[in-house]
Amino acid sequence: MRISVDPGSAVPPYEQVRGQLAELIGTGRLAVGTRLPTVRQFAADLGLAANTVARAYRELEAAGLLETRGRHGTFVAPGRDDALDRLQRVAADYAAEAARLGVPPPAALALVRAALDAAHPAPR
Repeated sequence: MRISVDPGSAVPPYEQVRGQLAELIGTGRLAVGTRLPTVRQFAADLGLAANTVARAYRELEAAGLLETRGRHGTFVAPGRDDALDRLQRVAADYAAEAARLGVPPPAALALVRAALDAAHPAPR
């Protein structure tokens, strides 16, 4: 698993970690059931604070990509929906493209919200 953090990036370190892990999971390079390093070990490997990695793990768990099994560790979550898997890959590609183009996350999210609103208009 190759994760790198650019300290000079405008993207916060936890978001860089979260985004890269989400992409690895979404593309299947991190298979269901794969055990991730402990928060402390991963933080040490990346030269980050443990809270930074913990936040990335929490957000991925909230998104259904990871599951924590107590003292047994953190794993890539099983049983996700194929449509959500495909959408995750598209979202990871979108996020990478937004970062490449220098579009700040709030602006990129606003574009997604506008597209979702257009695709799912509110009932009248």
